[in-house]
Amino acid sequence: MRVLGLDIGDKMIGVAVSDPSKIIAQGLPPIKRISIKEDIEAIKHLAEENEVWEIVVGLPKMLNGEIGIQAQKVLDFVESLRMNIKSPIHLFDERLTSVAVNKILISADVKRKKRKEVVDKLSAILILQGYLDSRT
Repeated sequence: MRVLGLDIGDKMIGVAVSDPSKIIAQGLPPIKRISIKEDIEAIKHLAEENEVWEIVVGLPKMLNGEIGIQAQKVLDFVESLRMNIKSPIHLFDERLTSVAVNKILISADVKRKKRKEVVDKLSAILILQGYLDSRT
């Protein structure tokens, strides 16, 4: 059974999945946000398709650890997700994940337009890999 990693944004949901031994995270194509109902259905489909047992969602806390507007949006989404999916859902502190991803891409000389295309996937990979590494 695998772990699904999600980076919930306003327009896209970054997605990553672990290998069956839960050691390595790999990215999947992001989910374009349509509505909460359709977003949850897309996640359910991915979970079934990839034999997911648990889900980890990045929680974008503020630098001081408080829950800001974006983190509250994620918490609200996770509440809806929990009502529709039976898998355990964990929150993982993702402070500065997007900053780290952008620094990696800039140092690799990836153009701005291309960075926008991959930042959601890479953020989900970092969230999931961080979660997997914290468990060992």
